[in-house]
Amino acid sequence: MNQYIGPEGILDKRGQYFYPCTGYFYRNPPQIVKGEMQYLYGHDGKRYTDFFAGVSVCASGHCNPEIAARTAEQLKTLQHTCTLYLTQPNVVLAERLSEVLPGQLRRTFFVNSGSEANEGAMLLARLHTGRKGFIALEQSLHGRTYLTMSVTGLSMWRADPQLAQPGAEDVTFIPRPYEYGVSLDEAARRSIDALKAVLAEKGDTIAAMLVEPIQGNGGIIIPPDWYFPEVKALLEQYGVLMIDDEIQTGFGRTGEMFAMSRWGVVPDIITMAKALGSGIPIAAFASTDEIAASFTRPSASTFGGNPVSSVTGLAVLDYIEANHMAEHSAELGEQLLTGLQQLAEQYVDMSDVRGAGLMIGAELCAYDPARGAILVDEVLEEMKDRGFIIGKNGVSRNVLAFQPPLVITAQDVEEMLNALRSSLRIVLS
Repeated sequence: MNQYIGPEGILDKRGQYFYPCTGYFYRNPPQIVKGEMQYLYGHDGKRYTDFFAGVSVCASGHCNPEIAARTAEQLKTLQHTCTLYLTQPNVVLAERLSEVLPGQLRRTFFVNSGSEANEGAMLLARLHTGRKGFIALEQSLHGRTYLTMSVTGLSMWRADPQLAQPGAEDVTFIPRPYEYGVSLDEAARRSIDALKAVLAEKGDTIAAMLVEPIQGNGGIIIPPDWYFPEVKALLEQYGVLMIDDEIQTGFGRTGEMFAMSRWGVVPDIITMAKALGSGIPIAAFASTDEIAASFTRPSASTFGGNPVSSVTGLAVLDYIEANHMAEHSAELGEQLLTGLQQLAEQYVDMSDVRGAGLMIGAELCAYDPARGAILVDEVLEEMKDRGFIIGKNGVSRNVLAFQPPLVITAQDVEEMLNALRSSLRIVLS
């Protein structure tokens, strides 16, 4: 008897037992039953090369045998105690992180998810500065808890209708350094001018500004090189902290261990998740000795930094270092970016290609986003049928997202580009 209930069976049970907010990709979705490095397998045995990695999560590959073996061994030895008891893996992981984090960021608080990491970072900023307000970029995504949702600019992820509207007293949104039809430098300058105005008006009430070095769900938006150094300098003038949200961009994704390092900027607080566990839930926020010293009230995360997730994080860091994954990401990212740019020259509907390392977006029909969103869904369907998983994001969901496991090969990239060429020929012709 087949042990799998199949896509129809899963959709039926979702309809009965899941909340209606839970969506899924594809008109005809496969049932995924197995992962193996850069590959996923359906219930029917079909293999898919994964170019989305669960939105940058499985950066070291699905079920990476070197990492999984260490996770399984720890699972059989000591699974959980909470930080109220002394265990070795979490302190060793914190020490290792201090060696790869930028600047003097060396104090780490472990939690379970990116939302919790950003929530903790915002709390820390308030405790350290004694201020309440925050600045965030439009079309940002920082989490699904109440506080992180309040600094999320993407309307589709602001789920609570009672949430304070953008521009409310405690959260001020400024334009992101991107606007269709405007040069990147001009859009970034408008963003800087807005930041200056906010700081001049109420800088002494702002605890921190949250930024994604590259906006992920906002459409893979990467600013000009001068933007974040200028942002950091302005914030320092007013004693406002910079919270660097590296949930999607951290651990080699963009060709650097952390994306903000591309511009030589050291944030005051950094948040991380996703790739640190490569599929095992682990997240953290880190800061300097001085800032961490402000967090003295009792606090803990029940599962944060448990032995299993901590050993996994250590295994991930070992794998990234031993296999030079950041350098690999930069090299293959150039191949992928060049290939996508060549396709954009052939198809006017591929209106922009942007990103860094293995975090690249290809926007369809920026001049008609609603049409672009329809075309993106068609491309995803065609690519799935050809054995390739890619993602989508953007304000209008009209951006093809390429965020594969960092273990992909040059041949994987070439084969995906060939499949995409065939898919675009059908969808865009």
